[in-house]
Amino acid sequence: MTAAATNRIAVVTGASSGIGAATARQLATAGYRVVLTARRKDRIEALAEELTTAGHQATAYPLDVTDRAAVDEFATAFRKIHVLVNNAGGALGADPIATSDPADWRQMYETNVIGTLNLTQALLPALTASEDGTVVILSSTAGHGTYENGGGYVAAKHGAHVLAETLRLEIVGTPVRVIEIAPGMVKTEEFATTRFNGDTAKAAKVYEGVAAPLTADDVAETITWAVSRPSHVNIDLLVVRPRAQASNTKVHREL
Repeated sequence: MTAAATNRIAVVTGASSGIGAATARQLATAGYRVVLTARRKDRIEALAEELTTAGHQATAYPLDVTDRAAVDEFATAFRKIHVLVNNAGGALGADPIATSDPADWRQMYETNVIGTLNLTQALLPALTASEDGTVVILSSTAGHGTYENGGGYVAAKHGAHVLAETLRLEIVGTPVRVIEIAPGMVKTEEFATTRFNGDTAKAAKVYEGVAAPLTADDVAETITWAVSRPSHVNIDLLVVRPRAQASNTKVHREL
């Protein structure tokens, strides 16, 4: 446990699996008091119990980031927080624009962009009150470049990127920094499977031949490093990809 993190509170959204759960574990190990939010109550309660049993401070709070009334109620629990990790998000579908489902686009935008907006707006007063706050926004390399058959997700992550960039401009001079982490190819237990509506064969093909895609722990370590920099140091944007991925459309596969 680092002395700098002791008694500092970190809220992690989407903490029920993948990058969110890994980030909660690593922030807890670094000494943060972690507040785990996600829709799946059983998952975050199990993780909170795991962390508490290991001697860390962790609390589970079931929350849908797209429900503004619930988010505002959640925010009343905090006078001060130090870190907000906006991780809740995800991708749905991989169809061309001509045939993609508008409902998928709407859901991705609501979660990746409006959900991030909801939490950030609701918790910004508590982050400011801490006099040393950090907002982390998990975007994606999809927020920095387009690719075919991913228009809805690309649009949503561009929205998340612009949210981070604009917020940083608007709150400069306050004791809150804004960090954007943009991961490339990350292999987690759910991301690709959810995108392909449970089709595990399609999900597996995303990573086929890639010797070492990023893991949730890789991204979580990046987040933990970024938020633990001295207060005057802001990591505006950190793009992290596996060595095998040169861009969204250029991936080395050993087939």
